[in-house]
Amino acid sequence: MAFKVAVADSVFPNLDPAREVLSRVGAQLELASAATPEAIMAIAKDADAILVTYAKITGEMIRDLKKCRIISRFGIGVDNVDIAEATKKNIVVTKVPDYCIDEVSDHTMALLLAAVRKIPMISKQVHSGTWKMPNVVPIKRLRGSTLGLVGFGRIPQLVVPKAKAFGMKVLAYDPFVPKDVFLAAGVEGVDFDTLLKTSDYVSIHSPLVPETKNLFNADAFRKMKKTAYVVNTARGPIIDEDALAEALDAGEIAGAALDVMVTEPPGATHKLFGRENVIITPHTSFYSDEALVDLQTKAAQEVVAVLSGQAPRNPVNPDALAAKK
Repeated sequence: MAFKVAVADSVFPNLDPAREVLSRVGAQLELASAATPEAIMAIAKDADAILVTYAKITGEMIRDLKKCRIISRFGIGVDNVDIAEATKKNIVVTKVPDYCIDEVSDHTMALLLAAVRKIPMISKQVHSGTWKMPNVVPIKRLRGSTLGLVGFGRIPQLVVPKAKAFGMKVLAYDPFVPKDVFLAAGVEGVDFDTLLKTSDYVSIHSPLVPETKNLFNADAFRKMKKTAYVVNTARGPIIDEDALAEALDAGEIAGAALDVMVTEPPGATHKLFGRENVIITPHTSFYSDEALVDLQTKAAQEVVAVLSGQAPRNPVNPDALAAKK
């Protein structure tokens, strides 16, 4: 009997790369008609595996799964899956931590450069008929400035050489990374307050966990330089958006460049919209044609491994695997 793999939701043009990988074990894909609990469970309840992008896989849903052995996320973070409940049912949860590190690190630098050089603002003015160089004043030189990285996993480690190519000094805060990792990258490891106070630009790369939710709050923004910019390509809720708007209004920081927001898409009247010193892209930092193929392929390979009785490469809850053994 063929394995059944339920796809909770998809942002892909097609699922051919995943389907090709899963065909090695005779698995059949079935895509939910909508990213709602009811539609997902209609196909997932008796599935052997679940592939998910952004849809919520709640504890209640997991408790109703009859055969599922793996929930494989098309992505790096897994905050949309109830890990604790999955572990209780001995369902391994996996992620793909290495599929878009080039794209996100590139996007980080693109946002930073666009914000500092005020590209969107001045381009909009030129298109509307205004050609005035003084309108960009002031702009500071990047060479000799300091970039602070919050989180120091794969993506920020790739940001380092790109920032250094512009002559920037790089600091990083990550309490879970050994000192020798910072040293090997030529980066100074510092505490969070030091990073906020000394960085000209701050780029967020930490996962969304209870400790990082609203990490960038009113107090954090007050500690930053008035000329500083914050860049976020990680997760929206790491920034308190109300506090960010208030900090911008008060001139406590110079600007922000965001690829992620608390609610996606945000409401049309969001308080960060319409500001010349705020750049927002619609959660596109992960994207390239090649990245999407990598993502589908690697997520599907995790499913194949588990359904074949092998260990996955990137389990989030290895306790579930131990329990199965």
